[in-house]
Amino acid sequence: MDSPVIKTPQGVPYIPGSSLKGKIRSLLGLKEGSLDVEKDSDLLIKMFGSSVKGKETISRLIFRDSMLDKTDFKKVFTEDAILDTEFTEAKYENTINRKSGTTKYGGLRQIERVPAGAKFDFEIIVNIFDTDTEDIIGKLKEGIKLLESSYLGGSGSRGYGKVKIAYKIE
Repeated sequence: MDSPVIKTPQGVPYIPGSSLKGKIRSLLGLKEGSLDVEKDSDLLIKMFGSSVKGKETISRLIFRDSMLDKTDFKKVFTEDAILDTEFTEAKYENTINRKSGTTKYGGLRQIERVPAGAKFDFEIIVNIFDTDTEDIIGKLKEGIKLLESSYLGGSGSRGYGKVKIAYKIE
């Protein structure tokens, strides 16, 4: 497998909380015109934390790892599903030389993917204090919406990594 999916030691795919946090922070920063975390707005620094000298602060957001809902997966992807492992499929790709029409770089490469329609459970904890005047939850919702318009993981330009996030605030 040239590009495997990250999995637990039991072989179950999951999405690291750091991947979600980093992608949402990056998308919000790009929307604000910040190409570097050192130039993030005060609100983003408050939300995501900072280790930049003089701006050190803890994160108000805690992103938990998102675990695959195995029960739902087994209902959606029955025994008839064509999977390469218990929870993933393999997609083969190659690069074509436009001039010669032949493959480049030795031919096929194998990309492991979680099939579209799989559900992951996730949790984000938001720490809001009495002194907070900014709309941390509103900005987080904006980041989630940006993520849904983008992708998570690699090869997003090929259509991989589309996500839909259903959430409730407690």
